[in-house]
Amino acid sequence: MEFNFLPKLPKSNLDDRTFEDLVEECLVRIPRYCPEWTNYNPSDPGITLIELFAWLSDQMFARFNQVPRRNYIAFLELLGIRLNPPAPAQTAQTFYLSAALPETYTIPAGTEIATPRTENEEAIIFSTDRPLTIASPRIRHFLTAENAAENQPQMLRDRWAGTWRREPDGHWQGLPLAIFNEQPQPGNSFYLAFEPDQPSEGNVIALTLTGLAATPTGINPEQPPRHWEAWDGQTWQPVLLRESDDNSKGFSFNNQRQNNNPLQAADVVLHLPQQWPVVQFVTYVGRWLRCTCTPPKPNQPSYSSSPRIVGLNVRSIGGTVQATQSTLIRNELLGESDGTPGQTFVLQNAPLLPRRDTERLLVTPPGGLPQLWQEVSDFASSGPQDLHYTIDDLTGTIQFGPLIREPGQLQQQTRLRTAGQTATSNQRAAGEADARHYGAVPPRGSTIQMVAYRTGGGQKGNVQAGTITMLKSAVPYVARVINHTSARNGADAESLEEAVIRVPRLLRTRDRAVTSEDFETLAKEGGRGAVARVLCLSPTRKEQAGRVELLLVPQTNITGIDAGTGIDPDFFNLSPQLTEQVQEYLDERRLLGVQVTCRQPEYVGVAVQTEISLEPEYNNPSARQEILLKAQVALYRFLNPLCGGPEGTGWPFGRPAYPSDIITLLQKIAGIRYLGAVQLFELRRQGSTWERIMPREPTINPGPLGLIVSWRNDQLRSGHTINLI
Repeated sequence: MEFNFLPKLPKSNLDDRTFEDLVEECLVRIPRYCPEWTNYNPSDPGITLIELFAWLSDQMFARFNQVPRRNYIAFLELLGIRLNPPAPAQTAQTFYLSAALPETYTIPAGTEIATPRTENEEAIIFSTDRPLTIASPRIRHFLTAENAAENQPQMLRDRWAGTWRREPDGHWQGLPLAIFNEQPQPGNSFYLAFEPDQPSEGNVIALTLTGLAATPTGINPEQPPRHWEAWDGQTWQPVLLRESDDNSKGFSFNNQRQNNNPLQAADVVLHLPQQWPVVQFVTYVGRWLRCTCTPPKPNQPSYSSSPRIVGLNVRSIGGTVQATQSTLIRNELLGESDGTPGQTFVLQNAPLLPRRDTERLLVTPPGGLPQLWQEVSDFASSGPQDLHYTIDDLTGTIQFGPLIREPGQLQQQTRLRTAGQTATSNQRAAGEADARHYGAVPPRGSTIQMVAYRTGGGQKGNVQAGTITMLKSAVPYVARVINHTSARNGADAESLEEAVIRVPRLLRTRDRAVTSEDFETLAKEGGRGAVARVLCLSPTRKEQAGRVELLLVPQTNITGIDAGTGIDPDFFNLSPQLTEQVQEYLDERRLLGVQVTCRQPEYVGVAVQTEISLEPEYNNPSARQEILLKAQVALYRFLNPLCGGPEGTGWPFGRPAYPSDIITLLQKIAGIRYLGAVQLFELRRQGSTWERIMPREPTINPGPLGLIVSWRNDQLRSGHTINLI
């Protein structure tokens, strides 16, 4: 590897003689050492030997005047630089129970789930980060509001007072109750306040509504204009995962009657947010859920009359918890201590994930009580009695404190050996007493055991939604598991080349965030490999002074590009966990009074439409298909925030895309004769889909904060259209 990025400082040559200087010096010495040699022509064999040895000497001088790569790596080691381990992927994992339970049930932390194992791929294992409590929720209030435009309701009306009653099992029933106004208007809503004593965060609940079958409400039961939300303490989060989860068909109960009963019960399955706190609105306290009548979309009829219900009940049928790609190893025995300083032990599984409070090293001295030792990053501040050790995350090597002898003692021992003397026992004792221990050493015969640690990480953990379906740990009452969202933030281990690039930036920042470059560098460090790119925005107004805004592009798997499928747009969504992790890292290093906010950039999709003419020799079906695949791969790779752009390091923030860029890109593919008109169309996210926006001009300028991104064809209404002619 060539370090061409390093500054070119003046360097003194250890030997500045050139090839010509060496040959000339030898020729000058010939009359002195060999006077009978008088033929100095280049054809003389002796001159050939002189030139050969001069060439060899010149090569050695060139090596002497260079700092080898091994020395550069040694300098990094002196600075304490270590390669970053892989970053684990994270996802939200949902557990569904076989039946609702009468009491609160807890799924323990560390429960393992995995993707199915195939003939070619090993199963990718995930573990839950915390216990999942599945409660027995109970509804406390049913309230209505005229308009849900305000974030926090100010006017609520209790609709159950005097007309409904609650049964001992928590089921509410009473007279027919209109959930909206008699003439529903967009914004009409009803609120459900749940009992605050039931910890229902992240639960999957089935809300059972009872009403008249086939109630005429004027809507299309397959596309009801309503929206379910839950209050997470900051904003209202959507909780209806898909329309098929609403068996009431928008409160129309548009199913056949059962046993000639005019009343019909239907479940609405809702996935509650993992943050669902107890909040007071007006005079009512509880955990809040609401359903709002929304403005109808084109070709979607609105409510002509308010739906009515006569019964309401709720039960928990599962829950969602955060899971990380990791495997938990418990009570691994490493061996016995030999009592020497600086001894090392290697764990059986690597790389390691950041340790938690319960993941410690246990040392049991002979005949003594077990001791929990403390992990440190280095031994610089460790004393002789400190129970410290270090761990290399990448290799799994555990090291205890070394013994460092002072230079004075080393000089004294050198003088004694030079004089041929032997140090007395007192002198040896004094020398050992003056030597400094950086950290305690386990006594000889002590048992070394790692109580627990986690291993995992890498881009392979960025799996698609719906792929983590195997339950590795035996958990009672759990019928099935699934991840409704894709796993994100997984990154491979740092390479040596990446570390060489990273170190100069770290030396400039000195672990303090002052300049824009400091914030960008430390934000990537705080992401622990999960952040691929960062842009620090400068404040545009005086009142924004003291505020730093960072745009974070998360790391994701780009292997789908070579297959011609692109990257799932959801992989670029910034997770709350990663945002919190980066902000906590920067809060410890920013200046006092500086406010740091992190968010994701505004992504802009690009659809490319063109016609390609092929050379005559490539005008056959197999060649046409191969060229089409190469064109798609080139577009996906070029229009990409991670590996796109002219430099191949990610599409530059805010750079427009021009048809000339596409022409230059596609003309490099062998077999393409010429291109027709190249048209670029802007694609913007509209809910869960991407809509084409016809540009006024043939170029696309996404604005100062935009990124040009190419998406998968099956995620868009319009993808790359390439006609071969």
